[in-house]
Amino acid sequence: MTNLSSNNENAGFGVSSLGATTEVVLLTDTTLTAKQEHPFKHTPFIAITRGVSRHIDACQLTHRSREEVNYEKACSQLEQYCELLRRWGVNLMPVAASDSHPDCCFVQDTAVVLDEVCVIASMGADTRLGEVAEVEKLVAPLRKIRHIFLPATLDGGDVVQFGKRLFVGLSTRTNARGIAALAEIVESYGYTVIPVVVNGGLHLTTGCGIVNDETVLLNPRWLDALAFSGLRQLYVPEDEPWAANTIRVDDNVCLEEGAPQTVDLVQPYAGNIAMLDISEFRKAEGSLSCLSLIFKELQNNNGNEHGRGR
Repeated sequence: MTNLSSNNENAGFGVSSLGATTEVVLLTDTTLTAKQEHPFKHTPFIAITRGVSRHIDACQLTHRSREEVNYEKACSQLEQYCELLRRWGVNLMPVAASDSHPDCCFVQDTAVVLDEVCVIASMGADTRLGEVAEVEKLVAPLRKIRHIFLPATLDGGDVVQFGKRLFVGLSTRTNARGIAALAEIVESYGYTVIPVVVNGGLHLTTGCGIVNDETVLLNPRWLDALAFSGLRQLYVPEDEPWAANTIRVDDNVCLEEGAPQTVDLVQPYAGNIAMLDISEFRKAEGSLSCLSLIFKELQNNNGNEHGRGR
């Protein structure tokens, strides 16, 4: 597992101002291109989604004050979200809402699904521990299953994958033991785990999103951007702090509605950009990627192994 601090002595930063936005490019020996063909283009994708709890108003909150969530509007926004995934050719695996789990629609937090294995999360909020069972049932026929156990904690929303690199947020929901437990499981499959200190949003993904295989969208005020050395870094403007989170399938990228400067920043590096209104989920401290668990549809690879976190 890579150390928390990164050594950038042999790299330089190219910085260009784009109005109120800034593009930060880490210059390495590899020449980065604005657009590229993705190695898994045309691979079918699956997305697990989950309905909105009627008690979403009782969701866990860490960085936001409680506001009333309009349940009907949230359901409509989730349906628009699912419709976008369908237009992108993603096969949906919907799970019914659970009124005993107010945060259940934020299904990304329940697991980390890689090509070789699915790691079932050890949720950082006690009230959310019961959310993982339904997701495990769906993924078990498709992947080997491993588990992380308390006192190690890890939310899937703290994991961002770039190829064989897993950037993992050290946050209020994911602790150092959780990061170590994940590394113990995935390193045998050739993955490198890179810890990232999160000092702003709830999860790493709150201030971080994938644009393409070599480009990351960041809010550097909420996390340690130096951890992403080797990637092109695009920084969201200060007046669009929530805009860094994305969902991405092949050349398609979705951004949250209401961030025009960020759209301009991302445009050169994305094939197609969509925008969605998730205002009701934002009140519940949710982001775009929280609402789905997206992974590649591969030939059955299950083995149902179990691994114990430290």
